Amino acid sequence: MAGEVSSAPTVTGNRALMLEEPLLFEIGSRDQTGVDFEPHSEGTSRMGGLERDSLDLPGLSEPEAVRHYTRLSRQNYAIDLGLFPLGSCTMKHNPRLNEKMARLPGFADIHPLQPQETVQGALELINKLAFWLIDLTGMHGVAMSPKAGAHGELCGLLCIRAALEARGDARQVVLVPESAHGTNPATAAFCGYRVENIPATKTGRVDLEALKARLGPDVAAVMITNPNTCGLFEPDMKAISDAVHAAGAFVYCDGANFNAIVGKVRPGDLGVDAMHINLHKTFSTPHGGGGPGSGPVVLSEALAPYGPLPFAAKYPDGSYKMVEEETAGEEHPDAFGRMVAFHGQMGMFTRALTYILSHGADGLAQVAEDSVLNANYILRSLEDVLDAPFAFSGPCMHEAIFSDKGFAEGFSTIDVAKALIDEGFHPMTMYFPLVVHGAMLVEPTETESKANLDQFIAALRSIAERAKAGDQALKAAPIYAPRRRLDETLAARKPVLSYNNPAPDGSSTGLGAHFGGG
Repeated sequence: MAGEVSSAPTVTGNRALMLEEPLLFEIGSRDQTGVDFEPHSEGTSRMGGLERDSLDLPGLSEPEAVRHYTRLSRQNYAIDLGLFPLGSCTMKHNPRLNEKMARLPGFADIHPLQPQETVQGALELINKLAFWLIDLTGMHGVAMSPKAGAHGELCGLLCIRAALEARGDARQVVLVPESAHGTNPATAAFCGYRVENIPATKTGRVDLEALKARLGPDVAAVMITNPNTCGLFEPDMKAISDAVHAAGAFVYCDGANFNAIVGKVRPGDLGVDAMHINLHKTFSTPHGGGGPGSGPVVLSEALAPYGPLPFAAKYPDGSYKMVEEETAGEEHPDAFGRMVAFHGQMGMFTRALTYILSHGADGLAQVAEDSVLNANYILRSLEDVLDAPFAFSGPCMHEAIFSDKGFAEGFSTIDVAKALIDEGFHPMTMYFPLVVHGAMLVEPTETESKANLDQFIAALRSIAERAKAGDQALKAAPIYAPRRRLDETLAARKPVLSYNNPAPDGSSTGLGAHFGGG
């Protein structure tokens, strides 16, 4: 067959179908436009002095614009390309059935200000999804409008604050275990509470005795993630809830990891008072890129009266109504207010209900079982070559955690992550949670086959062995990606956020100056 393969660069910078793509500003010219406009007519402006002088953007033809963004998309990793092992994020396959349903007329093209009698089907869908979320969690009520996890946390804490104020109780402290999600303390502080940490045991769980010792009349709530960010179930959850309730406080559960227990465990049975559910994680709607998201909050009987407006209600005549007013003696008079201007994210609701109905109760239980099985397969397949700090304490739940302990001097988690890019995988979640040094958090989800997991395990095993052996080639990774490793410190401290034309000598001061290589 062939002789030696040349490593000489191509004239275009392209490598077969991996097309080199310059910046938008380097393609078009700022003195032209890809669209013909009618000459500007003289007249009085109605902009009130807010006219924009110049966008200072390059003008591209339609084919140029389409090719630019299509080529960029080819350089992006996606769940439709391969396994997405981001721990805590639950990047599972999104069934195309969900997308088809979300695009049905009556769901995709409605407007929040339409008369309610014209959107009865949409309101029924919201109501049905609410029923399923209450049933799956064993709770009493649900607020559907929060947009995502952190927004749901805010909703839950506002319900807790409203309940405390209703009984004249001015508690000021929220307890947050070390193993909780990072948004938990931020949300508590945003609500005006003082945050105090609760330590973890050597097994990675909440220290129950330390929690009990800190409970008192100043504690408003405990925010706990279960399963926690170490991928471990909290076996003392019921005891924690009982102790918190005995102290007059409430239990907020971060439901970001509900995928691991859906259909198997009902948080309401464990004494949880409020929990958000990331629809874009557990129920497989598109995740990432800043949205769209959805974070309904299920509420206990003690907190349900204080949930926000609006909510979809079914009336005796079979009609549905979006309840939007606090009416004393009639409809939801104790609501703390609104979370959003309208009703939530209709597309996310449609996708989530489609996922639930297509699985059924037994199928949802299998989702949890398979996600836990896949994570434990990864844990046990790699624990001999990667340090697994909690493997001694038994099985993990939906995600497996490793550390950088045992790597050669000078090698760390970042080197493993960059080498995974060369192997065709998106890196796992790195350096989180903070309770594990050099953490590598891997969540395969239930949608990956054994063959896919075996390929990922083989790649990660090989890289780990190289890191332990001190293979200096790892420091150059990734070498096959469209762009090489950036100077992360310089990029974080001195980011270049605007494009400047190249200097006359050909040097560039443009966007991406700190992201070179490749």
